Amino acid sequence: MTVESTAARKPRRSSTKRVSAKKAQPAETGRDPELVQLLTPEGVRVEHPDYAIDLSADELRALYRDMVLTRRFDAEATALQRQGELGLWASLLGQEAAQIGSARALRDDDYVFPTYREHGVAWCRGVDPTNLLGMFRGVNHGGWDPTTNNFHLYTIVIGSQTLHATGYAMGVAKDGADSAVVAYFGDGASSQGDVAEAFTFGAVYNAPVVFFCQNNQWAISEPTEKQMRVPLYQRAQGYGFPGVRVDGNDVLACLAVTRWALERARRGEGPTLVEAFTYRMGAHTTSDDPTKYRADEEREAWVAKDPILRVRAYLENEGLADEAYFAGLEDESETLGKRVREAVRAMPQPDQLAIFENVYADGHALVDEERAQFLAYQASFTEGSASEEGN
Repeated sequence: MTVESTAARKPRRSSTKRVSAKKAQPAETGRDPELVQLLTPEGVRVEHPDYAIDLSADELRALYRDMVLTRRFDAEATALQRQGELGLWASLLGQEAAQIGSARALRDDDYVFPTYREHGVAWCRGVDPTNLLGMFRGVNHGGWDPTTNNFHLYTIVIGSQTLHATGYAMGVAKDGADSAVVAYFGDGASSQGDVAEAFTFGAVYNAPVVFFCQNNQWAISEPTEKQMRVPLYQRAQGYGFPGVRVDGNDVLACLAVTRWALERARRGEGPTLVEAFTYRMGAHTTSDDPTKYRADEEREAWVAKDPILRVRAYLENEGLADEAYFAGLEDESETLGKRVREAVRAMPQPDQLAIFENVYADGHALVDEERAQFLAYQASFTEGSASEEGN
């Protein structure tokens, strides 16, 4: 594996060097005028009149570390699923900048409502990566306490978490707190009625919520052009709050725009829709085969926009990291991969009857019948083995 696909960074160093932006005009970078971008695919810093950001060398290296470490964890999880250790996995490959940039804009007292692909956000919120894998291995229903990290459990039902986030944000406002809420969802989820309802309630009640959409171009096998007739971020206009499209492969732009949206929410100015224009480099989940519905050429075009490669190019060009630094990332990455691998294989087998517990407070005849059927099914394997031994 390459350093970018596997590496993680050594603990943050104490450098406080400030890094200034190299100015470049949109004509020079080929930028979409609607797309907020602060770091080009070639690793060149550009300025934006509305979303300025000034980061130290330490902060830049920290963002890089977050991205490469998350990618390494994601790659290990995919490999574990292929080896039969996980039932399913939803990869975030290609979406690291959108997740890390937005998550690092959060304060500790802000609250996050994720979908099932926000592994980078979970990392930034301090959730141990191995806890994420418990659900995909079938040994728990989440594995972490949402109140510990202000990071809700993964939501499998598409779009429903946007309503949860809006309701929570309405409560935050009634409590008089100055914290904010972020709801993560995908372009496919934006077609769900739950999201439309969340937009309505968020706007009408001026809720301090940021709707962060990772537009990775594909809702499983359905491309965005078959989902909507206008750019996704423009939908916010119809609900009465602003929408911004940001280069989702630019960690600096995602950080700057999300920080602005969160500050706006804290000032009592209501919701914002942030559309992170990115790309799902891999399959929707490990049960999906993207070669059946999209061309290899499309993926290759986005490989050139890799969110991690552009930050590495910037670090190298500005003299902010050397080969020893990247070698250290490789070592930390392999340590992480080994820890995750060993932790997953050491997870205890769950109680197979636990699925029937707590469905109803006082029990239910149908659940009792299903439990009995399941026990008989399990017993059939034991009886078959015994019969074979007798023969």
